[in-house]
Amino acid sequence: MQELNLDDILSRTTDLKEKKVGYVAIIGRPNTWKSTFINTLLWKKISITTNVPQTTRKRVLAIYNDIDSQIIFFDTPWIHASEKVFNTEINNQAISSINDASVILYFIDTTREWWAEENYIKSLLNEVKVPVVKVYTKTDLPPKINVPQNENAFKISSTNKTWFIELIEKVKTFLKKWNMLFWEDYYTSQDMFFRVSEIIREKVFLHTKEELPHSIFVSVEEIDDREDGMNILAYIYTETDSQRYIVIWKWWELVSKIWKESRLDLQKIFEKKVFLSLRVKTREKWKQDENFIKKMFG
Repeated sequence: MQELNLDDILSRTTDLKEKKVGYVAIIGRPNTWKSTFINTLLWKKISITTNVPQTTRKRVLAIYNDIDSQIIFFDTPWIHASEKVFNTEINNQAISSINDASVILYFIDTTREWWAEENYIKSLLNEVKVPVVKVYTKTDLPPKINVPQNENAFKISSTNKTWFIELIEKVKTFLKKWNMLFWEDYYTSQDMFFRVSEIIREKVFLHTKEELPHSIFVSVEEIDDREDGMNILAYIYTETDSQRYIVIWKWWELVSKIWKESRLDLQKIFEKKVFLSLRVKTREKWKQDENFIKKMFG
């Protein structure tokens, strides 16, 4: 498997064979294990995962292939009602996925009580004209909600991969036979810069926990990709100088861990040596900068 190269695909689309093909949006509250499902299904680290809610910020495209189907999954950010510029743009990422999908998988966390976010999601789904399949997640853990027992409700566990086959077969019933959109060895649309920034951001989230993660973004400035290795220059940006001070001085040991763990993950993904330079800068009030936010998600 390899990463997506759009120019390569467009030059060879006439050679792609027929399968059951379609786009599937995965939506749900924060931390319903949407990304974990994708990574487990494809046996690849496509989307970053942490225990911090609202880790996913941009929709990620993951391509699943088997003998008779090619399913293009949209792993979407959390859906919630908010008027803040940053949160609204994240919300738009998920809503656009709903509009582009042939099928929607609505992930519901069985380990948490029903909350207002679920009502907001239901109101969005009332407007769609494509099939919606309810998927109850974390079913290997004690439930806090009633899970219906019917053929239209799937109960999955990404820990032991139960009901994955049945869910995929259900999705296939909604797909039409068509020329494949991507070659079978492609598994994601992410470019190299995005993948690197996401891996680093995952490590930031894992180590800063609830203190700073949502005030931080990662920008990859340079990648020199050669056969014998990759040289990467990346910046961790904070919203204030005081946050930057915390990252550099209070958490200097953690920055070292972020650097080491990011480098090791990137070496596994790209299968070569990675030389990573990691720096910390301040971009004041970046979450209130509407133009910058739109550029970030553009």
